[in-house]
Amino acid sequence: MSFLIRKYSYFCPIEILGIIIVVDNPQFTHTYMNQIYVRILSIGFGFIFLQPLKGQVKNQTYSYQHYQKYNELLYTPETRLHTASKPLLFKDDLLIKFDSLQSLHPTNGNSLLLRKIFNEHLIEVNSDENQFFVDFLPDFVIGTDLIADDKRTTWLNSAGLQLGWQHKKKLTFFANVFANRGVFQNYLSEYMDVNEVVPGQGNVNNRSGNQKDWMYATANLTYDFSDYFQASLAYDKNHIGDGYRSLLLSDFSSNYANLKLTGKIGNVQYTSIWAYMNDPRNPRRDALNAGSEFGDGAKWGAFQYLDYNATNRLSVGFFQAVTWSNRNEAGYRGFDFNYINPVMFIRPIESNNSTSPDKMFLGLNAKYKVLHNLTAYGQFLLGEFTASEFFGGNGYAHNKWGTQIGIRGFDAFRVKNLNYLLEYNIVRPYTYQHFTSISNYSNYGEPLAHPRGANFREIVGIANYSWNRFDFSLQGVYSLYGTDPASGLNFGGDIFQSYSTIPNMYGNSIGQGVRNDLYFVDAKAAYVLNPKYNLRFEVGYTQRYNYVEEGATQKSGVISIGLRSSFRNFYGDI
Repeated sequence: MSFLIRKYSYFCPIEILGIIIVVDNPQFTHTYMNQIYVRILSIGFGFIFLQPLKGQVKNQTYSYQHYQKYNELLYTPETRLHTASKPLLFKDDLLIKFDSLQSLHPTNGNSLLLRKIFNEHLIEVNSDENQFFVDFLPDFVIGTDLIADDKRTTWLNSAGLQLGWQHKKKLTFFANVFANRGVFQNYLSEYMDVNEVVPGQGNVNNRSGNQKDWMYATANLTYDFSDYFQASLAYDKNHIGDGYRSLLLSDFSSNYANLKLTGKIGNVQYTSIWAYMNDPRNPRRDALNAGSEFGDGAKWGAFQYLDYNATNRLSVGFFQAVTWSNRNEAGYRGFDFNYINPVMFIRPIESNNSTSPDKMFLGLNAKYKVLHNLTAYGQFLLGEFTASEFFGGNGYAHNKWGTQIGIRGFDAFRVKNLNYLLEYNIVRPYTYQHFTSISNYSNYGEPLAHPRGANFREIVGIANYSWNRFDFSLQGVYSLYGTDPASGLNFGGDIFQSYSTIPNMYGNSIGQGVRNDLYFVDAKAAYVLNPKYNLRFEVGYTQRYNYVEEGATQKSGVISIGLRSSFRNFYGDI
Protein backbone atom coordinates (compact mmCIF):
# COMPACT_ATOMS: atom_id res chain seq x y z
CA MET A 1 0.00 0.00 0.00
CA SER A 2 1.91 3.04 -1.20
CA PHE A 3 1.42 6.67 -2.02
CA LEU A 4 4.49 8.25 -3.57
CA ILE A 5 5.14 11.96 -3.74
CA ARG A 6 8.12 13.43 -5.52
CA LYS A 7 8.89 16.95 -4.47
CA TYR A 8 12.22 18.46 -5.43
CA SER A 9 13.38 14.96 -6.37
CA TYR A 10 12.37 13.58 -2.99
CA PHE A 11 10.16 10.48 -2.89
CA CYS A 12 8.08 9.96 0.27
CA PRO A 13 6.14 6.71 0.88
CA ILE A 14 2.61 7.11 2.29
CA GLU A 15 0.23 4.26 3.01
CA ILE A 16 -3.46 4.55 2.06
CA LEU A 17 -5.75 1.51 2.23
CA GLY A 18 -4.18 -0.57 -0.49
CA ILE A 19 -4.30 1.98 -3.33
CA ILE A 20 -1.14 2.98 -5.20
CA ILE A 21 -1.03 6.59 -6.35
CA VAL A 22 2.03 8.18 -7.95
CA VAL A 23 2.20 11.96 -8.09
CA ASP A 24 5.05 13.68 -9.92
CA ASN A 25 4.23 17.35 -9.54
CA PRO A 26 6.11 19.84 -7.36
CA GLN A 27 3.00 21.98 -7.12
CA PHE A 28 0.99 19.19 -5.51
CA THR A 29 -0.14 20.68 -2.19
CA HIS A 30 -1.57 19.40 1.07
CA THR A 31 -4.98 20.70 -0.01
CA TYR A 32 -5.14 18.26 -2.91
CA MET A 33 -3.62 15.52 -0.76
CA ASN A 34 -6.39 15.92 1.79
CA GLN A 35 -9.07 15.78 -0.93
CA ILE A 36 -7.65 12.45 -2.10
CA TYR A 37 -7.45 11.19 1.50
CA VAL A 38 -11.09 12.02 2.10
CA ARG A 39 -12.28 10.26 -1.07
CA ILE A 40 -10.22 7.15 -0.51
CA LEU A 41 -11.07 6.91 3.19
CA SER A 42 -14.76 7.43 2.44
CA ILE A 43 -14.68 4.46 0.09
CA GLY A 44 -12.74 2.43 2.63
CA PHE A 45 -14.98 3.28 5.58
CA GLY A 46 -18.06 2.66 3.47
CA PHE A 47 -16.77 -0.81 2.71
CA ILE A 48 -16.03 -1.34 6.39
CA PHE A 49 -19.38 -0.20 7.76
CA LEU A 50 -21.42 -2.21 5.27
CA GLN A 51 -19.96 -5.48 6.53
CA PRO A 52 -22.27 -7.68 8.60
CA LEU A 53 -22.13 -7.16 12.36
CA LYS A 54 -21.59 -10.23 14.46
CA GLY A 55 -19.90 -11.57 17.53
CA GLN A 56 -19.23 -10.21 20.98
CA VAL A 57 -16.32 -8.13 22.26
CA LYS A 58 -14.66 -7.28 25.57
CA ASN A 59 -11.63 -5.23 26.52
CA GLN A 60 -9.08 -5.46 29.30
CA THR A 61 -6.24 -3.10 30.15
CA TYR A 62 -2.83 -4.48 29.18
CA SER A 63 -0.39 -6.11 31.57
CA TYR A 64 2.29 -8.61 30.60
CA GLN A 65 1.47 -11.01 33.45
CA HIS A 66 -2.13 -11.35 32.30
CA TYR A 67 -1.55 -11.37 28.55
CA GLN A 68 1.12 -14.09 28.68
CA LYS A 69 -1.68 -16.51 29.56
CA TYR A 70 -2.85 -16.20 25.92
CA ASN A 71 0.49 -17.33 24.47
CA GLU A 72 -0.83 -20.69 23.30
CA LEU A 73 -3.37 -18.88 21.14
CA LEU A 74 -1.40 -15.81 20.05
CA TYR A 75 1.95 -17.44 19.29
CA THR A 76 1.14 -20.71 17.59
CA PRO A 77 1.43 -21.32 13.81
CA GLU A 78 -2.15 -22.60 13.89
CA THR A 79 -3.43 -19.00 14.16
CA ARG A 80 -2.77 -15.78 12.25
CA LEU A 81 -3.65 -13.14 14.84
CA HIS A 82 -2.22 -9.63 15.06
CA THR A 83 -0.36 -9.62 18.36
CA ALA A 84 1.77 -6.45 18.51
CA SER A 85 -0.77 -3.67 19.13
CA LYS A 86 -2.04 -3.83 22.70
CA PRO A 87 -4.45 -3.66 24.50
CA LEU A 88 -6.11 -6.35 22.42
CA LEU A 89 -9.80 -6.39 21.68
CA PHE A 90 -11.08 -9.75 22.89
CA LYS A 91 -13.37 -11.34 20.32
CA ASP A 92 -13.82 -14.73 18.63
CA ASP A 93 -11.20 -17.24 19.86
CA LEU A 94 -9.54 -14.67 22.11
CA LEU A 95 -12.87 -14.01 23.82
CA ILE A 96 -13.41 -17.74 24.38
CA LYS A 97 -10.00 -17.94 26.04
CA PHE A 98 -10.71 -14.78 28.05
CA ASP A 99 -13.99 -16.22 29.37
CA SER A 100 -12.36 -19.55 30.20
CA LEU A 101 -9.72 -17.79 32.31
CA GLN A 102 -12.41 -15.76 34.06
CA SER A 103 -14.30 -18.90 35.05
CA LEU A 104 -11.29 -21.03 35.89
CA HIS A 105 -11.98 -23.94 38.29
CA PRO A 106 -15.23 -22.62 39.80
CA THR A 107 -15.98 -23.38 43.42
CA ASN A 108 -19.02 -25.55 43.90
CA GLY A 109 -21.75 -24.47 46.29
CA ASN A 110 -25.02 -22.59 46.47
CA SER A 111 -23.87 -19.99 48.98
CA LEU A 112 -24.12 -16.47 47.58
CA LEU A 113 -21.15 -15.36 49.69
CA LEU A 114 -18.91 -18.14 48.37
CA ARG A 115 -19.94 -17.44 44.78
CA LYS A 116 -19.12 -13.74 45.17
CA ILE A 117 -15.74 -14.43 46.77
CA PHE A 118 -14.57 -17.16 44.39
CA ASN A 119 -16.56 -17.12 41.14
CA GLU A 120 -18.57 -14.00 40.37
CA HIS A 121 -18.43 -10.23 40.12
CA LEU A 122 -19.58 -8.37 43.22
CA ILE A 123 -22.51 -6.89 41.25
CA GLU A 124 -23.53 -8.42 37.95
CA VAL A 125 -26.55 -7.70 35.76
CA ASN A 126 -27.21 -9.50 32.47
CA SER A 127 -29.95 -9.03 29.90
CA ASP A 128 -30.37 -9.70 26.21
CA GLU A 129 -28.84 -6.36 25.22
CA ASN A 130 -26.75 -5.31 28.23
CA GLN A 131 -24.19 -6.81 30.57
CA PHE A 132 -22.94 -4.82 33.57
CA PHE A 133 -20.61 -5.59 36.48
CA VAL A 134 -18.97 -3.84 39.44
CA ASP A 135 -16.10 -5.09 41.62
CA PHE A 136 -14.30 -3.84 44.73
CA LEU A 137 -10.52 -4.06 44.25
CA PRO A 138 -8.43 -4.39 47.42
CA ASP A 139 -4.64 -4.21 47.15
CA PHE A 140 -3.04 -4.67 50.57
CA VAL A 141 0.64 -5.64 50.81
CA ILE A 142 3.11 -5.58 53.69
CA GLY A 143 6.79 -6.45 53.57
CA THR A 144 10.20 -5.82 55.03
CA ASP A 145 13.52 -4.96 53.41
CA LEU A 146 16.08 -7.52 54.61
CA ILE A 147 19.12 -6.01 52.90
CA ALA A 148 18.87 -2.21 52.80
CA ASP A 149 20.64 -0.26 55.52
CA ASP A 150 17.42 1.09 57.05
CA LYS A 151 15.63 -2.32 57.04
CA ARG A 152 12.39 -0.42 56.49
CA THR A 153 8.92 -1.92 56.53
CA THR A 154 7.23 -1.51 53.16
CA TRP A 155 3.50 -1.56 52.60
CA LEU A 156 0.79 -0.71 50.09
CA ASN A 157 -2.79 0.14 50.99
CA SER A 158 -5.05 0.57 47.96
CA ALA A 159 -8.81 0.53 47.58
CA GLY A 160 -10.25 0.42 44.08
CA LEU A 161 -13.44 0.03 42.13
CA GLN A 162 -13.90 -1.34 38.62
CA LEU A 163 -16.93 -1.53 36.38
CA GLY A 164 -17.69 -2.91 32.98
CA TRP A 165 -20.59 -2.47 30.59
CA GLN A 166 -21.43 -4.06 27.28
CA HIS A 167 -24.28 -3.03 24.99
CA LYS A 168 -25.63 -5.12 22.11
CA LYS A 169 -22.36 -7.04 21.91
CA LYS A 170 -20.67 -4.18 20.00
CA LEU A 171 -20.15 -1.37 22.52
CA THR A 172 -17.95 -2.14 25.50
CA PHE A 173 -16.79 0.05 28.38
CA PHE A 174 -14.26 -0.69 31.12
CA ALA A 175 -13.06 1.59 33.95
CA ASN A 176 -11.32 1.44 37.30
CA VAL A 177 -10.15 3.91 39.93
CA PHE A 178 -7.79 3.47 42.90
CA ALA A 179 -6.84 5.47 45.98
CA ASN A 180 -3.34 4.43 47.06
CA ARG A 181 -0.92 5.00 49.91
CA GLY A 182 2.32 3.18 50.63
CA VAL A 183 5.93 3.04 51.74
CA PHE A 184 8.41 1.68 49.20
CA GLN A 185 12.01 0.50 48.94
CA ASN A 186 14.68 3.21 48.90
CA TYR A 187 15.27 3.11 45.16
CA LEU A 188 11.57 3.48 44.33
CA SER A 189 11.15 6.30 46.86
CA GLU A 190 14.12 8.12 45.32
CA TYR A 191 12.64 7.65 41.85
CA MET A 192 9.34 9.16 43.03
CA ASP A 193 11.10 12.07 44.72
CA VAL A 194 13.19 12.92 41.67
CA ASN A 195 10.49 12.45 39.04
CA GLU A 196 7.48 13.41 41.21
CA VAL A 197 5.56 10.46 39.82
CA VAL A 198 4.84 6.85 40.82
CA PRO A 199 6.23 4.63 38.04
CA GLY A 200 3.45 4.41 35.46
CA GLN A 201 0.82 5.54 37.97
CA GLY A 202 0.74 9.34 37.89
CA ASN A 203 1.45 12.24 40.21
CA VAL A 204 2.64 11.42 43.74
CA ASN A 205 2.14 13.29 47.03
CA ASN A 206 4.75 12.98 49.75
CA ARG A 207 3.64 12.33 53.34
CA SER A 208 5.52 11.96 56.59
CA GLY A 209 7.40 8.76 57.38
CA ASN A 210 8.38 8.08 53.72
CA GLN A 211 4.72 7.64 52.81
CA LYS A 212 3.49 8.31 49.27
CA ASP A 213 -0.09 8.61 48.12
CA TRP A 214 -1.66 8.97 44.70
CA MET A 215 -4.77 8.33 42.63
CA TYR A 216 -4.91 6.08 39.59
CA ALA A 217 -7.69 5.61 37.03
CA THR A 218 -8.29 3.85 33.71
CA ALA A 219 -11.18 4.06 31.25
CA ASN A 220 -11.78 2.58 27.81
CA LEU A 221 -14.82 2.89 25.53
CA THR A 222 -14.67 0.72 22.40
CA TYR A 223 -17.10 0.21 19.56
CA ASP A 224 -16.69 -2.75 17.24
CA PHE A 225 -18.19 -1.54 13.96
CA SER A 226 -17.37 -4.78 12.14
CA ASP A 227 -14.69 -7.42 11.80
CA TYR A 228 -12.75 -4.80 9.85
CA PHE A 229 -12.91 -1.65 11.98
CA GLN A 230 -12.91 -0.71 15.67
CA ALA A 231 -12.63 2.64 17.46
CA SER A 232 -11.56 3.27 21.06
CA LEU A 233 -11.64 6.37 23.21
CA ALA A 234 -9.56 5.77 26.29
CA TYR A 235 -7.62 7.06 29.25
CA ASP A 236 -5.17 4.19 29.25
CA LYS A 237 -1.82 2.98 27.91
CA ASN A 238 -0.71 1.37 24.66
CA HIS A 239 2.04 -1.11 23.90
CA ILE A 240 3.50 -1.82 20.45
CA GLY A 241 5.52 -5.02 20.23
CA ASP A 242 5.66 -8.68 21.20
CA GLY A 243 8.19 -8.32 24.01
CA TYR A 244 8.11 -7.44 27.68
CA ARG A 245 9.66 -4.08 26.86
CA SER A 246 8.98 -1.94 23.82
CA LEU A 247 11.40 0.47 22.19
CA LEU A 248 8.58 1.92 20.07
CA LEU A 249 5.66 2.63 22.43
CA SER A 250 5.34 0.93 25.81
CA ASP A 251 2.90 0.72 28.70
CA PHE A 252 5.46 2.05 31.20
CA SER A 253 4.45 5.70 31.53
CA SER A 254 1.21 6.91 33.11
CA ASN A 255 -2.19 6.75 31.43
CA TYR A 256 -3.06 9.36 28.82
CA ALA A 257 -6.15 10.33 26.86
CA ASN A 258 -6.13 8.79 23.39
CA LEU A 259 -8.28 7.99 20.38
CA LYS A 260 -7.40 4.76 18.60
CA LEU A 261 -8.69 3.54 15.25
CA THR A 262 -7.96 -0.02 14.17
CA GLY A 263 -8.71 -1.29 10.68
CA LYS A 264 -8.13 -4.65 9.07
CA ILE A 265 -8.20 -5.74 5.45
CA GLY A 266 -7.09 -9.29 4.70
CA ASN A 267 -3.88 -9.97 6.60
CA VAL A 268 -3.09 -6.29 7.15
CA GLN A 269 -4.01 -4.46 10.34
CA TYR A 270 -3.57 -0.71 10.70
CA THR A 271 -3.61 1.12 14.03
CA SER A 272 -3.62 4.90 14.38
CA ILE A 273 -3.45 6.59 17.80
CA TRP A 274 -3.76 10.27 18.68
CA ALA A 275 -2.79 11.10 22.27
CA TYR A 276 -3.07 14.06 24.63
CA MET A 277 -0.45 13.81 27.37
CA ASN A 278 0.58 15.71 30.50
CA ASP A 279 4.01 17.31 30.86
CA PRO A 280 4.65 18.22 34.54
CA ARG A 281 8.26 19.19 33.80
CA ASN A 282 7.03 22.12 31.71
CA PRO A 283 4.10 23.62 33.65
CA ARG A 284 1.61 26.02 32.11
CA ARG A 285 2.32 29.69 32.74
CA ASP A 286 0.31 32.88 32.49
CA ALA A 287 0.16 34.78 29.21
CA LEU A 288 2.37 37.59 30.59
CA ASN A 289 5.03 35.05 31.59
CA ALA A 290 5.13 36.52 35.07
CA GLY A 291 5.98 33.16 36.61
CA SER A 292 2.54 32.00 37.76
CA GLU A 293 1.86 28.30 37.07
CA PHE A 294 -1.48 26.78 36.10
CA GLY A 295 -0.89 23.05 36.39
CA ASP A 296 0.97 20.60 34.19
CA GLY A 297 1.94 21.46 30.67
CA ALA A 298 0.52 19.44 27.78
CA LYS A 299 1.84 17.71 24.69
CA TRP A 300 0.45 15.67 21.82
CA GLY A 301 1.42 12.48 20.07
CA ALA A 302 0.44 10.68 16.88
CA PHE A 303 1.39 7.00 16.53
CA GLN A 304 0.77 4.72 13.55
CA TYR A 305 1.45 1.01 13.23
CA LEU A 306 0.94 -1.13 10.12
CA ASP A 307 1.10 -4.89 10.77
CA TYR A 308 1.27 -7.48 7.97
CA ASN A 309 0.80 -11.18 8.73
CA ALA A 310 2.61 -12.55 5.71
CA THR A 311 2.00 -16.15 6.78
CA ASN A 312 0.85 -17.97 9.88
CA ARG A 313 4.46 -17.76 11.06
CA LEU A 314 5.84 -14.43 9.82
CA SER A 315 4.61 -10.94 10.73
CA VAL A 316 6.24 -7.62 9.87
CA GLY A 317 5.12 -4.23 11.15
CA PHE A 318 6.06 -0.63 10.43
CA PHE A 319 5.81 2.07 13.11
CA GLN A 320 6.05 5.82 13.20
CA ALA A 321 5.55 8.41 15.92
CA VAL A 322 5.64 12.15 16.31
CA THR A 323 5.31 14.19 19.52
CA TRP A 324 4.90 17.94 19.86
CA SER A 325 4.26 20.54 22.52
CA ASN A 326 0.89 22.13 23.10
CA ARG A 327 2.70 25.42 23.62
CA ASN A 328 6.29 26.42 22.91
CA GLU A 329 8.40 29.56 22.66
CA ALA A 330 6.41 30.65 19.61
CA GLY A 331 3.16 30.54 21.60
CA TYR A 332 0.06 28.35 21.72
CA ARG A 333 -0.06 25.58 19.13
CA GLY A 334 -2.59 22.96 20.22
CA PHE A 335 -3.42 19.92 18.13
CA ASP A 336 -1.67 19.97 14.75
CA PHE A 337 -4.25 18.95 12.17
CA ASN A 338 -1.47 18.13 9.72
CA TYR A 339 -1.17 14.88 11.69
CA ILE A 340 -4.86 13.96 11.61
CA ASN A 341 -4.54 11.85 8.46
CA PRO A 342 -4.68 8.25 9.76
CA VAL A 343 -2.27 6.99 7.11
CA MET A 344 1.34 5.94 6.75
CA PHE A 345 3.57 7.87 6.52
CA ILE A 346 3.33 11.25 8.24
CA ARG A 347 7.06 11.76 7.83
CA PRO A 348 6.56 13.77 4.58
CA ILE A 349 4.30 16.21 6.45
CA GLU A 350 6.82 16.71 9.23
CA SER A 351 9.80 16.93 6.84
CA ASN A 352 8.12 19.55 4.66
CA ASN A 353 8.62 21.95 7.56
CA SER A 354 12.38 22.50 7.59
CA THR A 355 12.26 24.09 11.04
CA SER A 356 9.89 21.54 12.58
CA PRO A 357 9.93 21.57 16.41
CA ASP A 358 8.48 18.04 16.50
CA LYS A 359 10.14 14.79 17.55
CA MET A 360 9.86 12.02 14.94
CA PHE A 361 10.61 8.28 15.06
CA LEU A 362 10.38 5.38 12.63
CA GLY A 363 10.43 1.74 13.65
CA LEU A 364 10.22 -1.87 12.55
CA ASN A 365 8.60 -4.72 14.50
CA ALA A 366 8.67 -8.38 13.46
CA LYS A 367 8.06 -11.88 14.75
CA TYR A 368 8.55 -15.41 13.42
CA LYS A 369 6.98 -18.52 14.92
CA VAL A 370 9.99 -20.83 14.75
CA LEU A 371 8.33 -23.86 16.34
CA HIS A 372 4.84 -24.75 17.47
CA ASN A 373 5.55 -23.21 20.87
CA LEU A 374 8.53 -20.91 20.19
CA THR A 375 8.43 -17.43 18.63
CA ALA A 376 11.32 -15.11 17.86
CA TYR A 377 10.63 -11.37 17.77
CA GLY A 378 12.46 -8.09 17.43
CA GLN A 379 12.29 -4.32 16.97
CA PHE A 380 14.39 -1.60 15.42
CA LEU A 381 13.89 2.07 16.28
CA LEU A 382 15.42 4.89 14.28
CA GLY A 383 15.46 8.38 15.74
CA GLU A 384 18.14 10.04 13.65
CA PHE A 385 20.36 8.75 10.88
CA THR A 386 23.43 9.98 9.01
CA ALA A 387 24.33 7.46 6.33
CA SER A 388 27.99 8.46 6.06
CA GLU A 389 28.44 8.02 9.82
CA PHE A 390 26.17 5.06 10.58
CA PHE A 391 28.65 2.31 9.71
CA GLY A 392 31.74 4.32 10.60
CA GLY A 393 32.04 2.87 14.09
CA ASN A 394 33.21 6.21 15.44
CA GLY A 395 30.44 6.77 18.01
CA TYR A 396 28.72 9.61 16.19
CA ALA A 397 26.22 11.23 18.59
CA HIS A 398 23.43 11.72 16.04
CA ASN A 399 23.19 8.06 15.08
CA LYS A 400 20.23 7.45 17.38
CA TRP A 401 18.74 3.97 17.31
CA GLY A 402 17.66 1.05 19.44
CA THR A 403 17.27 -2.69 18.88
CA GLN A 404 15.35 -5.49 20.58
CA ILE A 405 15.61 -9.21 19.98
CA GLY A 406 13.92 -11.96 21.95
CA ILE A 407 12.17 -15.29 22.11
CA ARG A 408 9.00 -16.28 23.90
CA GLY A 409 7.05 -19.49 24.14
CA PHE A 410 4.57 -21.64 25.98
CA ASP A 411 4.33 -25.19 27.38
CA ALA A 412 8.11 -25.38 27.80
CA PHE A 413 9.54 -28.89 28.18
CA ARG A 414 6.00 -30.14 27.41
CA VAL A 415 4.78 -28.73 30.73
CA LYS A 416 1.30 -27.25 30.26
CA ASN A 417 1.09 -23.52 31.10
CA LEU A 418 4.84 -23.10 31.57
CA ASN A 419 5.50 -19.90 29.62
CA TYR A 420 8.77 -18.04 29.18
CA LEU A 421 10.46 -15.01 27.62
CA LEU A 422 14.10 -14.05 27.04
CA GLU A 423 14.85 -10.59 25.67
CA TYR A 424 17.79 -8.32 24.84
CA ASN A 425 17.43 -4.55 24.47
CA ILE A 426 19.99 -1.94 23.47
CA VAL A 427 19.54 1.81 22.91
CA ARG A 428 22.30 4.26 21.98
CA PRO A 429 22.90 7.48 23.93
CA TYR A 430 20.75 10.53 23.12
CA THR A 431 18.17 8.47 21.20
CA TYR A 432 14.95 9.85 22.72
CA GLN A 433 16.23 13.35 23.48
CA HIS A 434 15.09 16.48 21.67
CA PHE A 435 16.38 20.04 21.70
CA THR A 436 13.87 20.72 24.49
CA SER A 437 12.04 18.40 26.87
CA ILE A 438 8.73 20.02 25.90
CA SER A 439 8.64 17.89 22.75
CA ASN A 440 10.78 14.87 23.66
CA TYR A 441 9.49 11.28 23.61
CA SER A 442 7.90 11.28 27.06
CA ASN A 443 4.59 11.39 28.91
CA TYR A 444 3.99 12.63 32.45
CA GLY A 445 7.71 12.97 33.14
CA GLU A 446 8.54 9.38 32.08
CA PRO A 447 9.74 7.74 28.85
CA LEU A 448 7.10 6.64 26.34
CA ALA A 449 9.29 3.69 25.39
CA HIS A 450 11.82 1.88 27.60
CA PRO A 451 11.83 2.83 31.33
CA ARG A 452 15.62 3.27 31.27
CA GLY A 453 15.45 5.98 28.60
CA ALA A 454 18.62 5.55 26.53
CA ASN A 455 22.34 4.72 26.86
CA PHE A 456 21.85 1.13 28.05
CA ARG A 457 21.88 -2.55 27.20
CA GLU A 458 19.64 -5.00 29.03
CA ILE A 459 18.78 -8.69 29.32
CA VAL A 460 15.36 -9.75 30.66
CA GLY A 461 14.18 -13.27 31.46
CA ILE A 462 10.68 -14.21 32.67
CA ALA A 463 9.06 -17.56 33.46
CA ASN A 464 5.40 -18.12 34.40
CA TYR A 465 3.58 -21.25 35.47
CA SER A 466 -0.11 -21.76 36.28
CA TRP A 467 -1.69 -24.80 37.88
CA ASN A 468 -5.35 -24.82 38.87
CA ARG A 469 -5.69 -21.50 40.70
CA PHE A 470 -1.99 -21.16 41.54
CA ASP A 471 0.21 -18.69 39.63
CA PHE A 472 4.02 -18.62 39.86
CA SER A 473 6.38 -16.10 38.26
CA LEU A 474 10.13 -15.57 38.20
CA GLN A 475 11.85 -12.59 36.58
CA GLY A 476 15.49 -11.62 36.22
CA VAL A 477 17.00 -8.44 34.75
CA TYR A 478 20.59 -7.37 34.08
CA SER A 479 21.16 -3.84 32.83
CA LEU A 480 24.30 -1.89 32.05
CA TYR A 481 23.53 1.81 31.73
CA GLY A 482 25.18 5.19 32.00
CA THR A 483 23.93 8.15 34.02
CA ASP A 484 25.01 11.78 34.11
CA PRO A 485 27.58 12.87 36.72
CA ALA A 486 26.74 15.31 39.51
CA SER A 487 27.85 18.19 37.27
CA GLY A 488 24.87 17.45 34.99
CA LEU A 489 27.01 16.88 31.89
CA ASN A 490 24.81 15.24 29.23
CA PHE A 491 25.96 11.68 28.49
CA GLY A 492 22.74 10.62 26.74
CA GLY A 493 20.80 8.52 29.25
CA ASP A 494 18.46 11.20 30.60
CA ILE A 495 15.94 11.85 27.82
CA PHE A 496 14.94 15.17 29.43
CA GLN A 497 18.33 16.69 28.68
CA SER A 498 18.65 18.76 25.50
CA TYR A 499 20.61 17.16 22.67
CA SER A 500 22.02 20.63 21.95
CA THR A 501 24.22 20.10 25.04
CA ILE A 502 25.99 16.98 23.71
CA PRO A 503 29.64 17.41 24.81
CA ASN A 504 31.26 15.18 22.18
CA MET A 505 30.02 14.49 18.64
CA TYR A 506 32.25 11.41 18.33
CA GLY A 507 33.47 8.66 20.62
CA ASN A 508 30.10 7.99 22.26
CA SER A 509 29.35 4.48 23.52
CA ILE A 510 26.69 2.67 25.50
CA GLY A 511 27.20 2.97 29.25
CA GLN A 512 29.18 6.20 29.00
CA GLY A 513 29.05 8.64 31.87
CA VAL A 514 28.70 7.06 35.31
CA ARG A 515 28.50 3.31 34.73
CA ASN A 516 25.75 1.36 36.53
CA ASP A 517 25.38 -2.44 36.66
CA LEU A 518 21.87 -3.44 37.78
CA TYR A 519 20.85 -6.93 38.93
CA PHE A 520 17.17 -7.50 39.65
CA VAL A 521 15.28 -10.68 40.63
CA ASP A 522 11.59 -11.00 41.46
CA ALA A 523 9.76 -14.19 42.49
CA LYS A 524 6.05 -14.46 43.28
CA ALA A 525 3.57 -17.19 44.16
CA ALA A 526 -0.16 -16.54 44.28
CA TYR A 527 -3.44 -18.32 44.84
CA VAL A 528 -6.21 -16.77 42.76
CA LEU A 529 -9.37 -16.45 44.84
CA ASN A 530 -11.50 -14.88 42.11
CA PRO A 531 -10.30 -14.78 38.47
CA LYS A 532 -12.99 -12.25 37.50
CA TYR A 533 -10.88 -9.43 38.92
CA ASN A 534 -7.66 -11.30 39.78
CA LEU A 535 -8.25 -11.34 43.53
CA ARG A 536 -5.40 -13.34 45.01
CA PHE A 537 -3.23 -14.10 48.02
CA GLU A 538 0.35 -13.40 47.01
CA VAL A 539 3.80 -13.86 48.56
CA GLY A 540 6.94 -12.57 46.92
CA TYR A 541 10.58 -11.68 47.18
CA THR A 542 12.28 -8.88 45.23
CA GLN A 543 16.04 -8.33 45.27
CA ARG A 544 17.91 -5.49 43.58
CA TYR A 545 21.60 -4.59 43.48
CA ASN A 546 22.80 -1.56 41.56
CA TYR A 547 26.58 -1.18 41.44
CA VAL A 548 27.47 2.46 40.74
CA GLU A 549 30.90 3.37 39.40
CA GLU A 550 32.89 5.03 42.19
CA GLY A 551 29.73 5.22 44.28
CA ALA A 552 27.83 3.35 46.97
CA THR A 553 26.04 0.17 45.93
CA GLN A 554 22.25 0.45 46.06
CA LYS A 555 20.79 -2.72 47.54
CA SER A 556 17.33 -3.95 48.45
CA GLY A 557 15.71 -7.27 49.27
CA VAL A 558 12.02 -7.19 50.16
CA ILE A 559 9.90 -10.15 51.23
CA SER A 560 6.18 -9.43 51.13
CA ILE A 561 2.71 -10.89 51.52
CA GLY A 562 -0.62 -9.45 50.50
CA LEU A 563 -4.20 -9.63 49.30
CA ARG A 564 -4.17 -8.18 45.79
CA SER A 565 -6.51 -7.65 42.85
CA SER A 566 -6.87 -6.01 39.41
CA PHE A 567 -4.74 -6.38 36.29
CA ARG A 568 -2.74 -3.14 36.49
CA ASN A 569 1.01 -3.32 36.03
CA PHE A 570 3.52 -1.78 38.44
CA TYR A 571 7.08 -1.62 37.09
CA GLY A 572 9.50 -2.05 39.98
CA ASP A 573 12.36 -3.35 37.78
CA ILE A 574 13.90 0.06 37.14
